[in-house]
Amino acid sequence: MKALHIKLWRDLTRLRAQVATIAMVVAIGVAGFVGMFSVHESLQGSRDAFYRDNRLADVFANVKRAPVHLRERLAALPGVAEVKLDVVFDAQIDLPGVLPPVTGRFIGLDLSRVHAGRQGLNALTLKRGRWPERDGALEALVSDRFAAARGLNPGDTVHAILNGKREAVHLVGTAASPEYVFASQGGAPDDTSFGIWWIDGARMTQAFDMQGAFNLASLRLDAGAPVAPVLLRVDRLLEPYGAIGSVGRDKQLSAKIVSDELAQLKVMGTVLPAIFLAVAMFILNVVLSRQVATQRSQIAALKALGYRDGAIAWHYIQLALAIAGLGLLVGLALSEAIGRGMLLLYDEVFRFNGLRYVTTVWLVVASVFIACAAAAAGTWTAIRAVVRLSPAQAMQPPSPPSYQRTLAERLGLGRWVSTGAMMVIRNVERRPLRAAFTVTGIALAVALQISGAFWLDAIAHIVDVQFRQVQQGDVLVNFRRPVPVGVVQDLQRLPGVIDAEPYRTEPVRVGLGGRTVDTALLGFRGDARLMRVVDEQRGAVALPAHGVVLSALLARELGARVGDRVELQFRLWSQTRVPVVVVDVVHTMFGQQLYMNLDAMNRIARDGDGVADAALQVDPLAMDAFWGAVKAAPMINSVFDKAGSMAAFDKTTSRNMGIFSGILTLFAVAMAVGIIYNAARISLSERAWELASLRVLGMTRAEVSVLLLAELGAELLLALPVGGLAGWGLASLMMRLMSSDSIDFPVVIEPSTYASAALIVLAAGVASALLVRRKIDQLDLVSVLKVRE
Repeated sequence: MKALHIKLWRDLTRLRAQVATIAMVVAIGVAGFVGMFSVHESLQGSRDAFYRDNRLADVFANVKRAPVHLRERLAALPGVAEVKLDVVFDAQIDLPGVLPPVTGRFIGLDLSRVHAGRQGLNALTLKRGRWPERDGALEALVSDRFAAARGLNPGDTVHAILNGKREAVHLVGTAASPEYVFASQGGAPDDTSFGIWWIDGARMTQAFDMQGAFNLASLRLDAGAPVAPVLLRVDRLLEPYGAIGSVGRDKQLSAKIVSDELAQLKVMGTVLPAIFLAVAMFILNVVLSRQVATQRSQIAALKALGYRDGAIAWHYIQLALAIAGLGLLVGLALSEAIGRGMLLLYDEVFRFNGLRYVTTVWLVVASVFIACAAAAAGTWTAIRAVVRLSPAQAMQPPSPPSYQRTLAERLGLGRWVSTGAMMVIRNVERRPLRAAFTVTGIALAVALQISGAFWLDAIAHIVDVQFRQVQQGDVLVNFRRPVPVGVVQDLQRLPGVIDAEPYRTEPVRVGLGGRTVDTALLGFRGDARLMRVVDEQRGAVALPAHGVVLSALLARELGARVGDRVELQFRLWSQTRVPVVVVDVVHTMFGQQLYMNLDAMNRIARDGDGVADAALQVDPLAMDAFWGAVKAAPMINSVFDKAGSMAAFDKTTSRNMGIFSGILTLFAVAMAVGIIYNAARISLSERAWELASLRVLGMTRAEVSVLLLAELGAELLLALPVGGLAGWGLASLMMRLMSSDSIDFPVVIEPSTYASAALIVLAAGVASALLVRRKIDQLDLVSVLKVRE
């Protein structure tokens, strides 16, 4: 074995505690990078395979009612390769043993094509049971996620109100659809109150009076065909029939949510591991700087024996690479545990044909390159000056630092500062860069803890705004067709209803300066209380009698400001085009939407005062009787139960975020331990002679420990407020990177989150300092004092 290899092994053995802590930080960075990107690759691969195998369409066009003979004209459009026409309606579902009704989305199936194995676009994958039959009872498939959440099995029977008529629906199987990987009624995951049901297409058209008509067109495009021109032609063709607006796959609700989640995974897999690897590089630099400084005489001897500068430099780089290699091995093993755990959580939200964890070769290669590059960079800055010295120079001890009066002394404060405190101040001023790096590293640990824990604050804020401020009612109901406002007031006569408010939602196209956006216009009464507009900063906003209010996301998309005149085009009923003045912009978290006073909306729509939605406030003690009355109301098409949705949201999202926050807390603790322990060990090795001298002069172990650890304590306390500010900045950066054109995540951090992050890192620091204090107690005073400085 070569001499340098023996020396390398001895150095690793002697520095084993510091090697372990640095490797731990590297391992976490590698695990985060490989684990999160592996989950990203696994989800993306499963998604793409599911979309390809089940032939998910490229374009989706919703329309109120259009004749099926348009199929040929749609298929003849340039770039269109295949067309599928469907009939889709939402309806109330009465589940056995479940008091509140749930909403089901019913979709017609062409059973002749299904049994022939030619489903066409958006094909289903049968998970359990069998396909429905045409003759006899009304049979159905249901989305397998909803079936699992509600405990439904083939052979069960439920009742549905289809177009005002209560019918028995016999469940014969469960299925997964590429259109509904993420099945949601309002954008939040809720498998308990919203399910997808597929029944015989002929029975579907008959039940909803849609013979010879469709209300959803799905199109597959030729390979390489641009989407935008097809969207324009489809909208132009379907506009006379009440087109809501066609969208590409990138804006289809389920596909968009999956894509947004993949984009967020990329952000998490890039930002957080970069922090750990940067910290590891800093720690390596400090440790090896001290290692090289204490081994100047050894380096000189090696040079005198003929070792070249490159060989000596490579020796120290090998030391860093060995530490990074250990971190790589642990990180790669940890990444699989993290990745598989995250994939299990995603499997509860997204439904593909199969979800298999995959770590690609490029991820392993990239992690090796990044970790080794960080280790080499941290090492080279520590050794480049020393290895260039001649043997004679290296034999000499380093020049002593140039001492001068501290700032406190120059300001005349020296008399008020104790001797121990002055020693701490002098040490910090002698090495300001190292102190700054230590403070920064600890602050990043605090920031990392905050960036993980604040998600729970943000979710609580979202729940508060959406479910307690925007929607103050308990139940939202939707009617099969618009009804007069007076009919909505009849809801107040239902058992337990305290108040009922109508509101109106209409699909519109809004345009300004050549830009157009298909979105929804919501109309609320001037005195609306149960369903209203809420600005995050200003609170509830009263809608003016004239003009339109834009959400900030929509205003940003259009480039609109208060005072601008936008053009509204109603898409369904009147198809009226009318210019409207923007009177306000409100900062909401979700959606590119517009808001108007209900009376003003009815005036410009010119189609009467009918509404199809209402918000209800219900006495909690009368909910049983209320739900019974709702199930018996044929005009009610679908129901949104706020309490049930909040419970489902809390069960899935809050739990998943809690797990994620817990993982980041462990990572933050590991980072804090790695930084503080190494800083304390380096300080001990540098000041061992000084501390031993003070012991000989009569100072106790406790007094000597205070002198050593006081500097670290001061850096730790300084890092806490810096870390709080950095945590807010990191959370803001992540939210900005994760926000999209339809979601503007809030940055909400409660004081308790700052406090808990500070306490956790402080506890990690104290534990690390106590470990080093044991080393102070074990100092061999005679041996230390014999060391030549």
